[in-house]
Amino acid sequence: MAGTIDLSKFKAKGQETCFHGRHIAPQIYAGLDGSNWRLSDYVARGGYAALSKVLGKDGGSGLTPDEVIAEVKASGLRGRGGAGFPTGLKWSFMPRQFPGPKYLVCNSDEGEPGTCKDRDILRYNPHIVIEGMAIAAYAMGVKTAYNYIHGEIFEVYQRFEEALDEARAAGFLGEHVLGSDFSFQLHAHHGFGAYICGEETALLESIEGKKGQPRFKPPFPASFGLYGKPTTINNTETFAAVPWIIRNGGQAYLDCGKPNNGGTKIYSVVGDVNAPGNFEVPLGTPFPELLALAGGVKGGALKAVIPGGSSAPVLPAALMMDCTMDYDSIAKAGSMLGSGAVIVMNDSRCMVKSLLRLDYFYMHESCGQCTPCREGTGWLWRIVDRIEHGKGRLEDLELLDSVAGNIKGHTICALGDAAAMPVQAMLKHFRDEFMYHIEHKTCLVKQSA
Repeated sequence: MAGTIDLSKFKAKGQETCFHGRHIAPQIYAGLDGSNWRLSDYVARGGYAALSKVLGKDGGSGLTPDEVIAEVKASGLRGRGGAGFPTGLKWSFMPRQFPGPKYLVCNSDEGEPGTCKDRDILRYNPHIVIEGMAIAAYAMGVKTAYNYIHGEIFEVYQRFEEALDEARAAGFLGEHVLGSDFSFQLHAHHGFGAYICGEETALLESIEGKKGQPRFKPPFPASFGLYGKPTTINNTETFAAVPWIIRNGGQAYLDCGKPNNGGTKIYSVVGDVNAPGNFEVPLGTPFPELLALAGGVKGGALKAVIPGGSSAPVLPAALMMDCTMDYDSIAKAGSMLGSGAVIVMNDSRCMVKSLLRLDYFYMHESCGQCTPCREGTGWLWRIVDRIEHGKGRLEDLELLDSVAGNIKGHTICALGDAAAMPVQAMLKHFRDEFMYHIEHKTCLVKQSA
């Protein structure tokens, strides 16, 4: 596929364009080309103007915490980590009058296969996350925050530490930020590459120095989070959207997307495409236009798409081509927007072999705390493995569906569901390939390298 996008139709009336990225005119996340991540570059692009506005250091009267939260609510910003929960509403859960310490945490533990957007934000524009977190901390009355960064991108962790040093030296962090009454400390914390620590309570356990395993909920982090204190957790991309919202207004951000899907989203388009990479487009952009930005399908015709990272249910090409890239459209089609990792698969891909690789990942990454996940993910992998290698039985299809059903909804965290949903979706949409493997002991399609 090929094509161009009329960028002008995505402009908010009376505002600068509010999308960015390496393939679209940069604005919100400007600087993602890798050459200008320093504090001086960020300030030259208008960086920290939103924090100055909030604190009344731009010549204005400043904003109250309630006004900041109201603006974020008006923007329609939803969590960009996968769940899509309204950000402003989450911030309002924080008990601002709580007498003891409260915490703010950024979830940068980007371990979802196919996803590579958060590391680019931290690598190429780290100060936008720092500013977003500072504004969030002001809104919720928080003085201490942590950014938990995936352990397998240690050079990104090091760069973020450099950015923190720059921000502290310039007065954007520390005691009396910009000479105001607001004090805020932000620390980086790196994990060690455990997928399970992307789950927010396992992440909190890891920061506390414990084994990264999910907690029972309730209590929820808003009331009992880091070190047992009220805690708000948001994704990297979520925090990075906040400065633009404060500078330009929540309504302007909402107008960039569509109702219930405000603003823009960075999609990691990977797999069988000619130009894989990160692309930021307005929520509600038709999938064919996003696919065109990634250079179209490589090596064949479009067969299937996993629209939200490896844990999202796969969709066949016919369904996906009718979707717009937003939470509601993808959910209506039977999948999830998730992390925004769009895994494109051409018609040379074997669905059995693809599922085998996914099942191995979830078996390997299960923390082992819940029996359905610890045992069930191994069962899923072993069943698909024997189907792939010509030893499958017809009853294996019902067994697969049964095991997935016994995992889904029966674990402390969502990793169990993440392992089960791809299996159920593959059987729903590509059952004929599994049947062919079982009946003919070989693959239905000519596989690519």
